[in-house]
Amino acid sequence: MESKDRKENSLLNRIEIEFSWNHEGKATPSRAEMLDMVASMEPGANKDLIVIKHVNTRFGVGITTGSAFIYADQESMKVEPEYVHNRFSELRSSNATTDEPAAEEDTSEDAGGEA
Repeated sequence: MESKDRKENSLLNRIEIEFSWNHEGKATPSRAEMLDMVASMEPGANKDLIVIKHVNTRFGVGITTGSAFIYADQESMKVEPEYVHNRFSELRSSNATTDEPAAEEDTSEDAGGEA
């Protein structure tokens, strides 16, 4: 994987990377593989704070391009839509965005069972 462009977006507290991955003769890389490669490209990046977007693989060429956003903290990631958080929830080691709704559901179940 090679980095085509790297921008620091201080307004959104993230680093934006445009990447290209040559995987000729192999299958399209999975999200988990892309997360690992982006984390290895940016020193100090936490895989739980990376979002991969705009992934495009050209038919018959074996090159995948895309964008990766590396956030500084969990609070900064709140600008991403909920479906993006859901898309990467299985790949995260600490699911702060998915733990909160689960806790709300648990309290509503407890309250419903007591009434």
